[in-house]
Amino acid sequence: MGTPDFAVPSLKALIDAGFTIPAVVTRPDRPKGRGRALSMPPVKEVALKHGIQVLQPERIKDSAFLDTLKALAPEVIVVVAYGKILPSAILTMPPKGCINLHSSLLPRYRGAAPINWAIIKGERESGVTTMVMDEGMDTGPILLQEVVPIGDDDTAQTLHDRLSDRGAGLLARTVSRVIDETIKPVSQDDSKATYAPMLKKEDGCIAWKSDAGTINNLVRGLFPWPGAYTRWNGKSLKILRGTAKVGDAGEAPGTVLAVTEEGIDVATGDGIYVIMELQPESKRKMTAAEFIKGYRIGTGQILN
Repeated sequence: MGTPDFAVPSLKALIDAGFTIPAVVTRPDRPKGRGRALSMPPVKEVALKHGIQVLQPERIKDSAFLDTLKALAPEVIVVVAYGKILPSAILTMPPKGCINLHSSLLPRYRGAAPINWAIIKGERESGVTTMVMDEGMDTGPILLQEVVPIGDDDTAQTLHDRLSDRGAGLLARTVSRVIDETIKPVSQDDSKATYAPMLKKEDGCIAWKSDAGTINNLVRGLFPWPGAYTRWNGKSLKILRGTAKVGDAGEAPGTVLAVTEEGIDVATGDGIYVIMELQPESKRKMTAAEFIKGYRIGTGQILN
């Protein structure tokens, strides 16, 4: 059971490992792009290429779907970024349980956006966890974990891709050991739990009174979606890439300190943030050098 790009390496790893996969469950096709043509979930595309039956229920609790799933008699159900909460009727269906791949080192960063929040919070490492699912939100017993470092230049996109690949291998090993009954689940320590709630567009609003490192983490953690942004001349300005620089700004947070082809230096609550790539409202993304050629931004102006 899975839907987006993140789940694709996991499905491929299970196929390559030789497991019998009688069906893939994914979200329904949705309109996408300017033409609003129906688009298949990435997991469906892979399943069809390998001749695997695809189920796309609108409602996960639909009795006809549950009957179809039960008729498949799954020994284990694997869930990777499916996108819906599973009812107890599914959680209790397979004799060896439902196994989930989660993109954090549980119990840290339970929830919908663990990759983003790990970077936003300045973590130096993340990881992947396989667990036995229960009715809580990422609260089930842990099976296996693997640590993945977070680099200084990592964005949510680059970390997503790395965790997706590393998680696929971990998942295949987990399923093999669950079937062979050579692994023992370990309960999570709820006292150490932290949360990664679903992102909203307003989470990307840059508070220039924050220190430069915090702003840099926000930009990296929200790339490519929903994106960090500020306002300049009454319009939104999305910040796509930059770097934190140590130094005494000497001006109010949000003040433009310098404008060069290398970047736009902006005062923060502590240090200087250098904008290197950005996207004006309703325009294409561009480098700082491209931006300053077409827009009159200068020292002393304020971003807010």
